[in-house]
Amino acid sequence: MLIKSSSDKVRRQNSTRVLSVLRRQEALSHTDLSELTGLASATVTAITAELEQIGAIERHEPQAAAARGRPRVLLSRRRSFAYCICVQISSDNVRYALADYRGTLMDRFDEPRVQTATPQQFSADFARALLRLAERSKLDPAAVAVLSVSSKGIVDAEGAHVVWSPVFGNQPVDLDTALSAFPNADLMISNESLLVAYGLASRLGGEGGGFRGLVALSLGHSIGLGIARTNGVGGFEINAPNFGHMLNAADNKLCRCGSRGCVEASAGFYGILRTAFEVPPDTIPARFVPLAEMDRIALSARQGNRMGQYAFRQAGLALGQGLSRVFSLYETLPVIITGPGTRYYDLLARGLEEGLQQCLQVRLDGMPKIDIAGDEASLVYEGHLDRALKAIDQQLAAGTP
Repeated sequence: MLIKSSSDKVRRQNSTRVLSVLRRQEALSHTDLSELTGLASATVTAITAELEQIGAIERHEPQAAAARGRPRVLLSRRRSFAYCICVQISSDNVRYALADYRGTLMDRFDEPRVQTATPQQFSADFARALLRLAERSKLDPAAVAVLSVSSKGIVDAEGAHVVWSPVFGNQPVDLDTALSAFPNADLMISNESLLVAYGLASRLGGEGGGFRGLVALSLGHSIGLGIARTNGVGGFEINAPNFGHMLNAADNKLCRCGSRGCVEASAGFYGILRTAFEVPPDTIPARFVPLAEMDRIALSARQGNRMGQYAFRQAGLALGQGLSRVFSLYETLPVIITGPGTRYYDLLARGLEEGLQQCLQVRLDGMPKIDIAGDEASLVYEGHLDRALKAIDQQLAAGTP
């Protein structure tokens, strides 16, 4: 039994390796698969035969002009084998996307997020939108294998609900009811910042040696943080600590979470607006601050308005101090800043550097490299898609006859 169990485990690992390579390459030959996976030719032949038999992969035989001999056979994932739906819940809208097993985007649309909706109303709208997404592509809901959902705040990755979010606060949002129309779908709920870190690590981790990890700092209506570090076995260890609601200062600044002195209470859009207009710090935070309003504050700051400059500097200081604590617990890692708040980085930079310099770890290691990634929505989607397809591959490898 031990030998059989060990053999099954190796087979599953090898199958997952083949599927992983095919997830990142559109079509590969048998020889390519053997080289990229490091598996013997006979092993690749056995695995691809099984996967082709159950319909997970398919072969193509392109006819080269004036070529002699047998045509080169290419293998790829079969698009119609499975589908995944990726949903990004943001402060002002919800984005729905449908992709096939090859990772091809089939359809996508946004719906405005009703700020006054109750969690129950949101869940009902969510379920209707999922069905509309499937109907637009004339797709049988039973063909959807994974429903991947992300939100700011605190999520229950094992359950089916958002525990705390900036809009609904302590009212949990149950998404399980939406699965009733998708009988074969597994629900994956993730913190949005975790997916940003995952997407960045997937992009940068394959660019050569020396990659140790990164910190993804998301700036906007909320403040999020994702940490990605190499795990020593070719993958990443990724987590998303509750950075925005980490205590930063013993002051009276009221946060959306109900606490006082959080990083977000100074660095979130509502915190910057409150400081810029000299509103009492214990004023109940605005649920949503339009970008146009933030742009006006930024413009006045760039034109010399001292309170505007002070508001952004205080926001940067809170961010830098928060990152200092993160580096003290982990190590000094490159920082990649994402989100709509990147458009104000020139105003945040001075305070951010001042906060970082308060950290002994940073003074010893030097200032971390800081880069800007403006395509946060793309990073979230890439994280959704890669994790969803990987989950399908793992289920498939475990059940391959």
